Amino acid sequence: MVTKIDASTLDLQERMVALNRVSKTVKGGRIARFTALMVVGDGNGHVGYGLGKAAEVPDAIRKGIEDAKKNMITVSLKDTTIPHEVLGKFGAGSVLLKPAPLGTGIIAGKTVRAVLELAGIKNIRAKSLRSNNTTNVVKATFEGLKELRSVEEVAKIRGIEADKVLG
Repeated sequence: MVTKIDASTLDLQERMVALNRVSKTVKGGRIARFTALMVVGDGNGHVGYGLGKAAEVPDAIRKGIEDAKKNMITVSLKDTTIPHEVLGKFGAGSVLLKPAPLGTGIIAGKTVRAVLELAGIKNIRAKSLRSNNTTNVVKATFEGLKELRSVEEVAKIRGIEADKVLG
């Protein structure tokens, strides 16, 4: 059900979630590099994340953005929130996403907030459980967003009308 999204047709915004200095010890000493965890989205249900690694910060950011454009997903939205509660898991990271009524805003930590804002979600409650590793939290958030299904999608899968899904 995952379809490839052409990032060149979308008006994307970019956000840096994490920038880390990493080093590798070799025979001649240490080699320092930078990793940039980037999130891109159009604010209308399309969002992606990517990890870029390079010797210089701007190169790492550029590579992260390119990677994020390749890993884009479409998120099922219900007005300004999500259709149902979901728990996304990746590694030791676990993120609980709950729909919220109009006017609530985004109640989430900064890592999850970056993903949700760029996805176009305006009202949601989110809680990062277990790990606080930024990479795993972003990936867990994406796993949760991938699991979201609208009433129409569920009806299509079951082969019935949308009004019969809710009972």
